[in-house]
Amino acid sequence: MDTENFYKNLGKKIKNLRKKAGLTQEQLAEKTGLSLDFIGKIEVNLKHPSISTLLILSNTFNIHISDLLKDV
Repeated sequence: MDTENFYKNLGKKIKNLRKKAGLTQEQLAEKTGLSLDFIGKIEVNLKHPSISTLLILSNTFNIHISDLLKDV
């Protein structure tokens, strides 16, 4: 598994889900309790989210974590 590409694709997927939900990074930060800076860095592959962060994000997007990780 190419870890770098995995996180790059995961960041893109999170960004796409955020936009599909009509949320800004700031709004997503408020909904999740994550920092605006952290969300921005996840989206551009400067930070790698933990499993607990992925659970928070998947719950916020109302999807199963497996759907969040699918095809990344």
